[in-house]
Amino acid sequence: MNRNEFIIATAVILFAAFLLGWFARSLIHRLGRVTRAEIGELESMAQELHRAEEERDKAVELLETREVEWTSRLGAADTEIRQSKAQLLECRTEIEELRDFIDSKLGRKN
Repeated sequence: MNRNEFIIATAVILFAAFLLGWFARSLIHRLGRVTRAEIGELESMAQELHRAEEERDKAVELLETREVEWTSRLGAADTEIRQSKAQLLECRTEIEELRDFIDSKLGRKN
């Protein structure tokens, strides 16, 4: 093979590689192209996702509000229970004092 044949063979191989690459690129472009219907579907999915995120945010906000409300109610109930226990203890003490007083007036001994 002389020099001219080698140059021609190399040029043909490079041209064939160019054509093969161009064909592969056009094939990938056609297969990977997004149609208008797919774009519309993607837009509707994005809108649904946005709506779902807004609903989730509202639900989280409502949950936090209710949690604060129930925490304050629980604190108030706890305070009432402590006050009731204190009053009950006072009443028991008073009852014991009255029993002791009655027993001392009647002359009973325990």
